[in-house]
Amino acid sequence: MNLLKTSIFGLAIGLASATASLAGELTIATVNNGHMIEMQKLTPEFEAANPGITLNWVTLDEGTLRSRVTTDITTKGGQFDVMTIGMYEAPIWGSRGWLEALDFGDAYDVEDILPAMRGGLSHDGTLYAAPFYGESSMIMYRKDLLDAAGMEMPDNPSWGHVADAAAAMTDKDNGVYGICLRGKPGWGDNMAFLTTMANSFGARWFDENWKPQLDSPAWNHAVNFYVDVMTKYGPPGSSANSFNEILALINEGKCGMWIDATIAASFVTDPDQSKVADKIAFAQAPVSVTNRGANWLWAWALAVPAGTKQSADAKKFIEWATSKEYIELVASKNGWGSVPTGTRASTYANSNFTEAAVFAEAELKAIMSANPSNSTQDPTPYTGVQFASIPEFQAIGTAVGQQMSAALAGSISVEDALAASQEVADREMKKAGYY
Repeated sequence: MNLLKTSIFGLAIGLASATASLAGELTIATVNNGHMIEMQKLTPEFEAANPGITLNWVTLDEGTLRSRVTTDITTKGGQFDVMTIGMYEAPIWGSRGWLEALDFGDAYDVEDILPAMRGGLSHDGTLYAAPFYGESSMIMYRKDLLDAAGMEMPDNPSWGHVADAAAAMTDKDNGVYGICLRGKPGWGDNMAFLTTMANSFGARWFDENWKPQLDSPAWNHAVNFYVDVMTKYGPPGSSANSFNEILALINEGKCGMWIDATIAASFVTDPDQSKVADKIAFAQAPVSVTNRGANWLWAWALAVPAGTKQSADAKKFIEWATSKEYIELVASKNGWGSVPTGTRASTYANSNFTEAAVFAEAELKAIMSANPSNSTQDPTPYTGVQFASIPEFQAIGTAVGQQMSAALAGSISVEDALAASQEVADREMKKAGYY
């Protein structure tokens, strides 16, 4: 009996030691974008200022990240103490009690966060995720190639002008493609771009009665235009390209034009990363029949899943990573042109930033013009620019993204892709009881 008691006591000590070794360790799920990679490099700065807290990073591509954190939060898996999420998840998960509310001290200055970002990450006025960086979308183009072609890029071009510019800049013999756009399937990947494009062509995901509208003439026009332009002037293999793949292409000088997240501007204008850094210029996202919803609104933000045992430490990390002081830290290490942007008014009021970031004015203009409450030509019952803020959208958007990617690859017609998309969306909305 004494031997049994000793064994049990020893086991208890061992378990206590194992638990203690995990105390203070934060497991952070994030996306493999440049600013997040830089945040990981600054781990020693945080750990030195916060003895007893260590950071364990899980870095994933966008699609995998979304899948992993969604599975973890819905199953209460408890794998992560801090999650990188966006404007789609934050209000929905916050309203369901899946995230902890964020309330920082006065020094954090929550009022400095741009209203669009603060509002998009809140539910009923409560902040559930803090923006690490915010973005809209805009055109990044090679001014030297357009000049050589005798063309200009207006600040608010039409999609027709963009197609003409792509044709003028394409030089396939020398490996230069006039336009590079997302094709990799995903509700936040190719569909983030395609939804804004479709919005400008007069399309919408659902009508006022929640009936899917993916087989509408406006969607057909937009997607046919997209496939045609990309087939003629885009790089091969575009159906597999997402943000990082296209960033690599443009930095190698292989893209004449890229319409994507404004956050990319700091990378394509960085001479340490881009061979054409001094040749990039900017314009607002293209429009067709309307400018409503032509450019998206998004934030990659940090949130604390409800039930984590490391809540206080997790919030301490988020407060650090999304603070004014963090932005200044990155500036001191890498220069003001490399700081995470799109979150704080004070960044754009700082002359050090505006002098270093040639894209600052265009980026802020795009962010401020995006309106999630009025993003389509015809009325809709949903909010969101490049997504519909309902729980069912994630599954629908992912399924539609697969169809659009297949159409871009040429393995299915646009018409068949949209018909299949309409069928999926209709089935999901009926199953969820919308009609």
